[in-house]
Amino acid sequence: MKTLILSLLLTSTVLAQLPPGNAKGVSMGHLHLRISDLDGHKKLWIDTLGGTVVKLGRLEAYQFPGVQVLLTKGAPAGGTDGCVVDHLGFKVKDLDEAKAKLTAAGGKFLTENPKTRQMFIEFPDGIKVEFTENKAQSDPVVHDHIHFAVQQIDEQRAWYEKLFGAVPGTSGPFKAADVPGVNLRWRSSDSKLAGTKGRGVDHIGFEITNLEAFCKNLEAEGVKFDRSYSAFPQMGLNIAFLTDPWGVYIELTEGLAKMK
Repeated sequence: MKTLILSLLLTSTVLAQLPPGNAKGVSMGHLHLRISDLDGHKKLWIDTLGGTVVKLGRLEAYQFPGVQVLLTKGAPAGGTDGCVVDHLGFKVKDLDEAKAKLTAAGGKFLTENPKTRQMFIEFPDGIKVEFTENKAQSDPVVHDHIHFAVQQIDEQRAWYEKLFGAVPGTSGPFKAADVPGVNLRWRSSDSKLAGTKGRGVDHIGFEITNLEAFCKNLEAEGVKFDRSYSAFPQMGLNIAFLTDPWGVYIELTEGLAKMK
């Protein structure tokens, strides 16, 4: 019996692939893209990068170790250029193979740094994604980072530390902060850039343990929600939305880790 229970727990962990939360119960959840070219994105995220389709009721996502990618068909106001989310980042086991496959599938090659084994590919709708080679990882593709571009780097990093328990550090030349499943990192911008809502990267999502209590704590600290805590018991999903002071639209969820 113990063996069966352990097997079920391990299977659930493998299917979910979202990491356990930090001391505040926060981990990376999802990236939600608003895109016009649904077929083009599916070809890249599923057929090329190998995202696994997971579902919760009618909700569908594409699972990678550390994150889920959700797509909504629409007309984005713009891509990542000129946006506070400058680009998304993943690690791949073989950069050359990833480059060949992504460009053959419709991704636009932008730049590559042979010394650091990194490259940028533009997905349809102007969404820029960085890929870094890590030969040591066991999975072909793993979620790595979200790169912000703001004028007030220290202030934004401190905000994510206070609210979400992000642990400050550095990543190469960049100031950064870690939440389980994602490295948040920053570059300086000369001006205030557009917020994410309505753009190609519409919002980022954190998975939260005990979301209702978490939201009450944020409200007590003066955080204003775009959409207050809402429960959908028929799906086993709870959500809330807020926007950080720099324009990053954020969804908080409880239940996406159960998708399979």
